[in-house]
Amino acid sequence: MNLGATWAKAWIRTSADVMSEHRVELINLDREIGDGDHGENMDRGFQAVLGKLDDLPADAAPGDVFKLVATTLISTVGGAAGPLYGTAFLKAAVAVAGALELDGAALVALLTAARDGIVLRGKAELGDKTMVDAWTPAVDAAAAAHEAGANDLDILIAAANAAEAGAVATEPWVARKGRASYLGERAIGHRDPGAQSSALLLRAAADTAAA
Repeated sequence: MNLGATWAKAWIRTSADVMSEHRVELINLDREIGDGDHGENMDRGFQAVLGKLDDLPADAAPGDVFKLVATTLISTVGGAAGPLYGTAFLKAAVAVAGALELDGAALVALLTAARDGIVLRGKAELGDKTMVDAWTPAVDAAAAAHEAGANDLDILIAAANAAEAGAVATEPWVARKGRASYLGERAIGHRDPGAQSSALLLRAAADTAAA
C-alpha cells in the first residue's frame, strides 16, 4: 500500500479497532499502576476520530489526517493520554505537512516528531517507565532500518517490533514519571499502559501498510 491519505485513514481505523479490542487489557494495566482509565480513554478517543474521518476532503494529505486525530484526541480523551497522544499526532502532522505520500525519510520524521511531542508534553525520558520507552526504541529502529535501505513496510515493522520490546522492558522498572511514580517499588512487575498502547498503535501502522 502506498503511504498516502488512504493508508493514514486505514491506520487510524485499524487503531480504533485495536484500542477497542484491547480496551480491557489497557484498563487492567492502568488499574495496576494508575487510575484505570487508559483503555476507556483510548477507545473513546479513537471512536470519536472514526466519526470524523469521512468528513475530510477528497484531496486530504496524511498530515491532514493526523491533524484531525490530534485535535479530536485532545478534545475527547481524558487523563494524560489525550494531551500526550494529541501532541504526538499534531507534531507528526507538521513533520509531514504537504506530503501526499510518505517515503522512508518521511516515516522517520513522522515518528521522531511524534516522540518528541510526547517528550515535550510529558517531560519524560527513556527509562522513566512511560510511553517514551516504546516510542524512542521505535524511532531508533526506524532510523536504522531506513539508513540500511529498508522499504517503507519494513521500516514500520522495525518500529513496531522495537515498540513492543520497549513496552515489555518497562515491566521490571520503578516509574519515575506519572501516577505510577507514586507507587515506588510497587510498580515493579507491571507494564506501563501508555507504552503498551503505543506499541499497539505502531503495530497497527505496520499491519495497515502490509494489507
